[in-house]
Amino acid sequence: MSLPISSLGSIPTCYATVSIGTPDTPLDQKLEAIAGAGFQGIELGFPDLLSFASKRQNEQVQPQDFDTLCDVGREVMQLVENNGLKIVMLQPFSNFEGWEGGSEGREDAFRRAKGWIRIMQAVGTDMLQVGYPSVQISYVKRLWLTFFKIGSTDSPHALGSFDYLASDLRQLADLLAPHNFRLAYENWCWATHAPDWKDVWEIVRKVDRPNVGLCLDTFQTAGGEWADPTTDPGLIEREGGKEALESQFKTSLEILARTIPKEKIYILQISDAYKPRTPLDSNPDESGLRPRGRWSSCLRPVPFDGGYLPVVGVTQAVLKTGFRSWFSMEVFDGGPDGSDQDWKDLKGYAKKAMASHNRLLQEAANS
Repeated sequence: MSLPISSLGSIPTCYATVSIGTPDTPLDQKLEAIAGAGFQGIELGFPDLLSFASKRQNEQVQPQDFDTLCDVGREVMQLVENNGLKIVMLQPFSNFEGWEGGSEGREDAFRRAKGWIRIMQAVGTDMLQVGYPSVQISYVKRLWLTFFKIGSTDSPHALGSFDYLASDLRQLADLLAPHNFRLAYENWCWATHAPDWKDVWEIVRKVDRPNVGLCLDTFQTAGGEWADPTTDPGLIEREGGKEALESQFKTSLEILARTIPKEKIYILQISDAYKPRTPLDSNPDESGLRPRGRWSSCLRPVPFDGGYLPVVGVTQAVLKTGFRSWFSMEVFDGGPDGSDQDWKDLKGYAKKAMASHNRLLQEAANS
């Protein structure tokens, strides 16, 4: 199936607010940089909403202070609109599905869900991402233990049956439906129960609700099925070597392209990955985070900027479904050594991301 570049020109562009600057970077500066680079929308990261609210209140706002977050959220909506942007999605809503019935965790999950729906109304978005809190290293260090719990299907509490997970997501979808809100479900390549696109697609089909679809991600797909940050070459070791790996990955992408209806893909998140200079330890770290999770948190640049994943191939597969909706840059770029960066030039980085987007479309069309 050919992909004429003329067919890709209408794809709208988005940028995740957690993917530029730090938690201390003023949100208005992030928005100015994103808009100035030509992006049309943002994924509003909950850490940025929380940081903005805390600065406005001159005190630390708690993640479940939904009255305050909604009040401030209306201000954020106006700020976004003043920059000529729209809030495409609120993210990441984690640690929701899989709790045992009657548990305190389950009660908390549904309490949070109702609060986040209020926030969606306040900020003016219609899409909620359910997925792992893949945040850059500065976010991990400063926010991981303070408001993120181990997320969604990666959590040790989660009951692993896809039917059980789908039942919880169905209930969440039904809470969203009266507001005409959608749920975008993402796989995480280090997850316990749903590490690849086939898993989350099966769960979405089991949910069987018109307002539930997929948040696909070039990193999560290629980083789980093709790459391995714990090996010297940075690749999954397969019997038959690299040729067998390439063949299996190509087959997976071909299945994706002919299996998923375009209307069930809500957004495609874009990032590459640096190959770690030294292979990561294959064991979980002291917090329990697996190596691909650590890799995700700070070694994800924009495509064509030092990474090595087959991002173009994943993008082509998604486009071959007929999908032409939001392409969103969700990068966590701590530099090739993952030590973070100074973020002195937000505007320059956002422009580099837009140039990467344009090149990605060109290469997807020409390859």
